Amino acid sequence: MHFYRGRRLRKTKPLRKMVRETRLHPEDLVQPYFVVEGDENLEKPISSMPGQFQLGIKSLLRHIAKSADKGLQSVILFGIPGIKDGKASQAYNPSGIIQKAVAEIKSAHPELVVITDVCLCEYMDHGHCGIIKDGQVLNDPSLELLGRTALSHARAGADLVAPSDMMDGRVGFIRNILDENGFSDLPVMSYAVKYASAFYGPFRDAAQSAPSFGNRKTYQMDPGNAREAMLEASADLNEGADILMVKPALPYLDIIRDLRLNFDLPVAAYHVSGEYSLIKAGARLGYVDEKKVVLESLTSIKRAGADVILTYFAGEVITWLRQGE
Repeated sequence: MHFYRGRRLRKTKPLRKMVRETRLHPEDLVQPYFVVEGDENLEKPISSMPGQFQLGIKSLLRHIAKSADKGLQSVILFGIPGIKDGKASQAYNPSGIIQKAVAEIKSAHPELVVITDVCLCEYMDHGHCGIIKDGQVLNDPSLELLGRTALSHARAGADLVAPSDMMDGRVGFIRNILDENGFSDLPVMSYAVKYASAFYGPFRDAAQSAPSFGNRKTYQMDPGNAREAMLEASADLNEGADILMVKPALPYLDIIRDLRLNFDLPVAAYHVSGEYSLIKAGARLGYVDEKKVVLESLTSIKRAGADVILTYFAGEVITWLRQGE
């Protein structure tokens, strides 16, 4: 009697590794950092994200140097300015915190891929991702500020800009302003499919970007919608995006797979703060094995179709991968 014997190739660890279909690599991973204006030696723990910090520029450089020595190849930066206002003026200030950080990182680590988050929420005194009038987030007037922000990041030396605001048309606006100013070779990684998710809570503590009123449901996507995700991704593709991102990752593995099947651009996924903090909490309570759960989670994101994974576990995972499982 003959029947399928899948266990034959599971008998030993070398056999299992030989036939593994999906593998994580250090170059797949991007480490997010929160950089704060002011005290350059600041290293303030983020209580809701154990192991993560708000960092001054000098502390940021120390953290990046340690991780780069271990094999980290890509970072994404989120800025926390000293002053916030209703026009997000520090987002596009040539001497702003992100602009300074990019220049310093590229000087110290020219080979590192430095991605900048292009959004206004951290810089607005109301915490929304665009200009407010009569309690409403205005789409088109916000595009100019986003374009100016992206251009300032390009001039500072960013390798890639990543608009995360979810204003309609922002990818095309940013692409045009970059092209017009001599940055036609600078890629755009669009947060093409960004859901109004409950998994962002710890990030809003870390980036000090919680909205002071209302919510972001008028511009971020409804978690129940999948077909709309393809419309958003198609729009960003047509406007000139080079990479399409899904955020969050684990609750939307089906969306990552849909993008992979429907688009030929690289697909990124953001393993967000809430996903990170839940794993950390479970590990701290002894409910799960942190390393095993992290590797399984990120492998599932890669298996779903993500080429690039933004995760707060990047540094740890790279160390684990170097050591071997």
